[in-house]
Amino acid sequence: MADAVTAALTLTVIGERLDGLGYAPATGGNYSILLEDGSIAITASGSHKGRLKPDDIMRVSAAGDPLDERKPSAETLLHCLVYEIDPGARTVLHTHSISGTVLSRALVGRHTIVLEGFELLKIFPGIDTHDTRIGIPLVDNSQNMRFLADRLRSLLTAQLPRIPAFYIRGHGLYAWGPTPEAAEHLVEACEFLLSCAWEEYKLSGSRA
Repeated sequence: MADAVTAALTLTVIGERLDGLGYAPATGGNYSILLEDGSIAITASGSHKGRLKPDDIMRVSAAGDPLDERKPSAETLLHCLVYEIDPGARTVLHTHSISGTVLSRALVGRHTIVLEGFELLKIFPGIDTHDTRIGIPLVDNSQNMRFLADRLRSLLTAQLPRIPAFYIRGHGLYAWGPTPEAAEHLVEACEFLLSCAWEEYKLSGSRA
């Protein structure tokens, strides 16, 4: 696990790159790393992810309580949830893309984003062929983070095998991994796959 200084520097680098890819408009998104002592380094509320400085990274407890005087993101509880239910999670990244946002809104009444036949599906743990099908959990947005965390907890703990990602409808992607690099790779792959799925949805005449 990382120490607080290393985690802060790592998150500033990740933030600049994901912002450059268009995944962090305005002050959107939030990123975190699990620390050696069980606390969490996470981007402070209102920070622009493309211009992060180490001082923009704060610490919260495993329950999401701030360990300094800064204000954590309202979505901190969702990061805490991931670390709670997945012992292998060490980094959680939350991004916003145009394709993912509009695709999730178009899938009215659906609770998964189905991805099938793409080579890049091999980015997911345990998958070694394009000839497969996965479903990223899709949940309706809510400003009540405790309600949303409880809803996600039941969905994610029931998964076998667990997909290390979920999508909040009309909002954005959460993806995680055992290292910052793995989480970053998974986010980039997921956003690419969501873009492909949106293009296919449009080509199919909205019958996907």
